[in-house]
Amino acid sequence: MSAFVVPLEQIAALTNGTLMGRPDLVITGVAAMSEASPGDLSFVAGEAASSEGTSTRAAALLVPRPIDGLECAQIVVTNPTLAMAQVVEKFFVPQRPAIGVSKLVSRGTEVVLGEGVSVWPFVTLDDRVSIGRGTRLYPNVFVGEGSIIGEDCVIYPNVTIRERVIIGNRVIIHPGTVVGSDGFGYVQEGGRHRKIPQVGTVVLEDDVELGANVTVDRATFGKTIVRRGTKVDNLVQIAHNVEVGEHNILVAQVGIAGSSKTGHHVMVGGQAGIADHVTIGDFAMIAARSGLNRDVPAKEVVAGTPALPRMEWLKAMAIVAKLPELRQQVRDLADRLKALETKAAAKPMARRNPKRKTSLAAKPKAKSRKGK
Repeated sequence: MSAFVVPLEQIAALTNGTLMGRPDLVITGVAAMSEASPGDLSFVAGEAASSEGTSTRAAALLVPRPIDGLECAQIVVTNPTLAMAQVVEKFFVPQRPAIGVSKLVSRGTEVVLGEGVSVWPFVTLDDRVSIGRGTRLYPNVFVGEGSIIGEDCVIYPNVTIRERVIIGNRVIIHPGTVVGSDGFGYVQEGGRHRKIPQVGTVVLEDDVELGANVTVDRATFGKTIVRRGTKVDNLVQIAHNVEVGEHNILVAQVGIAGSSKTGHHVMVGGQAGIADHVTIGDFAMIAARSGLNRDVPAKEVVAGTPALPRMEWLKAMAIVAKLPELRQQVRDLADRLKALETKAAAKPMARRNPKRKTSLAAKPKAKSRKGK
């Protein structure tokens, strides 16, 4: 039997939705429409998916508008996708009780732990570390000297947080991520690369989420900053002294080179590369696999390598798609021109008219009127 039993009227109340169906109907699970079983709650993501609702086995659907012909219950909400996320978070995510601090934790001096902190075995807390209320540190997490982690954070296994890093509240960091590794800074001396000490830090503001195997390098001097609400996908590289603005989305395998800056609500597609000292304006969008080596104004959408405004890039790509055809046309024109030149060179010169060979001196002179 499912561990979750939620009356439909509670779901309607949570989502501020209009219930069409039995309020005492209970929901025992959540699923996509095509995979739902009796007892599950599902949702209609858009108008195109509305037709699928007539064949779902779900007990109830979150819908943007009433759908005729549905046998299951409906809850009409403004944004079904958001409502589904609220329902899952509230009713269907297992709540793990605080476990306290394991005896197998390596703990330095002057460590401060807030109320309700959970620290799993084999975590290392260096000297003067501070962990806020309700934060969870899973096995094999390392927190370096003087680092501060705020309240209600979740730090998953094998995360490394180096010294003097500052992390805000409700931050989530997924397995394998490294925060505060040295920035990539060297100076050449006598043909060798001499390391520039990286003595700055990293600041992750409230509600930031870092995916698996993300790297955020500490600043050479000052701070590398990821501002509040930003969500970072797996395998992203954020270099030293970068400032990522509020509520950004950085998709997998994005790389941002040193000292670049993004505004708020910027979206960067997967595998895009951003050169150093580049500034990206608010609400700008960088398409996947773009190579960005210039500043981008606010609200501009760019694509390609080197990145161009989207419409310019689309026009260029339309030409690229026709390059084989254009190449053949150029070859054909070259062959025709060569043939015309060969024909012109081989054509014998027309003989001149013999009458035209009479010398001007042999022509009879006109009589002068003076002799008359």
